[in-house]
Amino acid sequence: MDLTRFPLVTIVTFFPLIGIPILLLLRKDQPEPIKRAAMVVSTITFVLSLGLLFGGFEMTQAGFQFEENVPWIPAWGINYHVGIDGISILLVLLTTLIMPIAILSSWTSIEDRLKEYMIFMLLLETAMVGVFVSLDLFLFYVFWEFSLVPMYFLIGIWGGPRRVYAAIKFFLYTMTGSILMLLAILWLGGTAGTFDLVQLVQNNTWLAGAPQMALFIGFAAAFAVKVPLWPLHSWLPDAHVEAPTAGSVILAGVLLKLGTYGFLRFNLSLFPEASRQAAPVIAVLAIIGIIYGAIVSFPQSDVKKLVAYSSVSHLGFVMLGIFSLTPQGIQGAILQMVNHGLSTGALFLIVGFVYERKHTRELSAFGGLWKIMPIYGTISLIVALSSMGLPGLNGFVGEFTILLGSTASNAYGNPGLYTALAAIGIILAAVYILWMFQRMFMGEVSEDNKKLLDLNRREVWVMLPIVILIFAIGLFPAPFFNVMSSSVGEVIARVGGLIAGGH
Repeated sequence: MDLTRFPLVTIVTFFPLIGIPILLLLRKDQPEPIKRAAMVVSTITFVLSLGLLFGGFEMTQAGFQFEENVPWIPAWGINYHVGIDGISILLVLLTTLIMPIAILSSWTSIEDRLKEYMIFMLLLETAMVGVFVSLDLFLFYVFWEFSLVPMYFLIGIWGGPRRVYAAIKFFLYTMTGSILMLLAILWLGGTAGTFDLVQLVQNNTWLAGAPQMALFIGFAAAFAVKVPLWPLHSWLPDAHVEAPTAGSVILAGVLLKLGTYGFLRFNLSLFPEASRQAAPVIAVLAIIGIIYGAIVSFPQSDVKKLVAYSSVSHLGFVMLGIFSLTPQGIQGAILQMVNHGLSTGALFLIVGFVYERKHTRELSAFGGLWKIMPIYGTISLIVALSSMGLPGLNGFVGEFTILLGSTASNAYGNPGLYTALAAIGIILAAVYILWMFQRMFMGEVSEDNKKLLDLNRREVWVMLPIVILIFAIGLFPAPFFNVMSSSVGEVIARVGGLIAGGH
């Protein structure tokens, strides 16, 4: 079925907003209709997003598809320009899948101000999808900044004891980096006479006199905070620990990918020479993040903080793959964005389930959970092995491809050394994840834990799509690589990747 004639990208982006007037009309003292309305809207959004993949998307086409380009503020050279390619479509699908999972996971944990909570969730979905589909820098910046607001309130209202501190820290870190990106965007628009990404890339005469490295740093400042790239990561553990479970799932599953996507979509395409020059520095920071995140994860007594620091390590691999400037490295990085969203999002769900039962996240409070919660233990083991990169599961494919690309890269001075150091992170991941699993699920069951109930039907349904995708990507990764291959080849051609590393 050919859906390319329909404004499907716009429909998918803004469909969650349809749920807001519906929620506003519902009574606050009737929580079930509120939850069901939000769930139905987010599920329909996911179904509509599948139309982008199965409704006429051409995998062999490198350029943007389902494009919509209409004047918005013509006097300033600003258009409403959206579209998808093989890179963004996977992240759009990840976003629309994670949101109904997050809403379903909140079914019993959120009781206070439920209507406002669901409204912020739907607003956040529109903002995140908008970032991935925007092809105009001004439009991109609007969605980018707007995504801060719902997450700020989700942490600040429904978070833990230190929620206000964590929310303000999250907002200030991200906002500070974004100001530098805004200045770079204004310079680009003023110099080139357009904010259109496609025109800026194709008609790149503006590059001749451009302070390319300064512009690269302007964009990189915003993206590095969002990733977060070491040493700009200190907001992340606080935000994760204080956020409600669904907030942590969305933060790890999608919001952090806005940063890695930004590097790939904008820095590499707009500033190719600066990207080549910055690659060794970014790779060093990525490797430090890989090892640092893994080492700091190990001694954590709060299991949620352990998972939060693991994100710093896993996203270091993504950054290493992107700046290897090789086809294998970039494809592995994109797949690992999806993998991290699934696996780490699932880890936060696992922590949330047991927190609702025990009201503590201290590792010392657990032990022997597999004996009394066998379904929970089995799913947790699958997710843990996925996160540490066991062959046959999704994490292994992404990390292996990234290391393959890193080994073949000439963007670094010594690719073998960089790859070997990064590989240490895989060993360390096995250490802290298995240590966490052993303390939670093995050993004797304490008297306090014997009354804990196993996962109910709703919680199994929350985890089921993620578990299926963990095996699907691990065993059959070719379709995912096929979707992104042509678009990655175009990025490589722009950045001079065929010089930095061969096919």
